[in-house]
Amino acid sequence: MQVIDAHVHFWQLEQGNQPWLERPSPNLLGDYSPMAHDVGPAELRRQRGDIELLGAVHVEADAVDPVQETRWLATLDDAGHPPLPSALVIGADLSAPEAARTLEEQLEHSEKVRGVRQILNVHEDPHFDYVGRHYMSEPAWRDNFRLLARHDLSFDLQIYPSQMAQAAALAAEHPDTRFLLNHAGMYVDRQGVKGWRAWRDGLRELAARDNVAVKLSGFGMLDHHWTVGSIRPLILEAIDAFGVERSLFASNFPVDGLYARYADIWHAYAEIVADASPDERRALFVDNARRLYRLAPHT
Repeated sequence: MQVIDAHVHFWQLEQGNQPWLERPSPNLLGDYSPMAHDVGPAELRRQRGDIELLGAVHVEADAVDPVQETRWLATLDDAGHPPLPSALVIGADLSAPEAARTLEEQLEHSEKVRGVRQILNVHEDPHFDYVGRHYMSEPAWRDNFRLLARHDLSFDLQIYPSQMAQAAALAAEHPDTRFLLNHAGMYVDRQGVKGWRAWRDGLRELAARDNVAVKLSGFGMLDHHWTVGSIRPLILEAIDAFGVERSLFASNFPVDGLYARYADIWHAYAEIVADASPDERRALFVDNARRLYRLAPHT
């Protein structure tokens, strides 16, 4: 089973760049202390089971110093084939006065940089709230967002359904920037029909923008006991909204490894889309990641 994993995280704790891992405190992930150790390409290869990795996209891992994180990732000496990671989605605080310089420094460190992620999740329940501020409403953040198009960088969009309308408007304002919605839009409010409708309708509002794609990943973050049956409606709804050509699977390694083995995640995806054509499956598992993150043809 061949895949390009479009969402993985690596870290080295001795750098002191991920304090949230040095002192684990249960949150929406539950007890995440089992992943509070160094994680790199070798660990990913050990856990892959029967999955043939054709490449992997590293997404920033909430580092205190994103420039240091990119510098470290650029020095990883991975002897595997293909070398991992294949592309980098770097971290940057677009609300900061030094945002322009931060991006320039990271681009200088690695030719693999393809995009930026700044987590935007805001929720009225503190248990689910990530950042406590509405970045998309801040003038400085919105001004600096223009830097992405200048550098030909995509934006990994991590939000909740309540933020989808605003994110769709942002995508409309920046038609030359590619957006990749993380973790299928994080269907968080699961009590009753209202939460489902907000997620479903928000997906379609985002999907109406041609420059937005969806990553089908991270299902264990909000459903620690997921099954093929529980994630099937989410995956099929997202694919129905965005179409096969703008949907791609990813593992969220090692975070979703808290809830399932790496290979089991991929085989669950394969079971859910078993009725798709060979070309459609190839798009979902390999080709869309290669195209959207501009990976080398042989990746």
